[in-house]
Amino acid sequence: MKLATKKAPKRGYLDGQMLIAMPAMRDERFARSLIYMCAHSSDGAMGIVVNRPAKNVTFPELLVQLEVIPAADRIQLPPGAETLKVLKGGPVETGRGFVLHSADFFIENSTLPIDDGICLTATLDILKAIARGKGPESAVLALGYAGWAPGQLETEIQENGWLNCDADSELIFGTDVERKYDRALRKLGIDLGKLSSEAGHA
Repeated sequence: MKLATKKAPKRGYLDGQMLIAMPAMRDERFARSLIYMCAHSSDGAMGIVVNRPAKNVTFPELLVQLEVIPAADRIQLPPGAETLKVLKGGPVETGRGFVLHSADFFIENSTLPIDDGICLTATLDILKAIARGKGPESAVLALGYAGWAPGQLETEIQENGWLNCDADSELIFGTDVERKYDRALRKLGIDLGKLSSEAGHA
């Protein structure tokens, strides 16, 4: 039957993969970073750094700053909203929030399904839903994102700037943010100690 050839488009790109910065990464903005890739095509690439906590900002504080809730309502937030991780998602548009979340939540024309039950929503509506206890089961909020011009990421990969591995919910949503980088490398069977000492040889 001809229909069999009309499967999903060939995955030549990194959508839904984790991008792991090589230990020798010179760009300080991405040193030891782990990035969930949301979009990657001939037009460029976009991803969210998932292992950099945003310093000095909590989700409830952010809800008040963005006027999603009045300050007095902070004490009434559901437990999930109280503990939602706020991350530094990357150096582009750092004043904008991007929510990576499980596929049990979807807003028509706003939510972008990425891969394997993971979606991206960048509107205030999802923050309001989380504040009311009606949001997705799993979510992280990132301020900003990582972006690459057409061909830029491919060049960086060829120059040994990045590795990639399959994503899993622990790498994206896990609360132990500090250990995600090492966990991603271990998924590839890489011991960071050995890799660091060998990096840089041609």
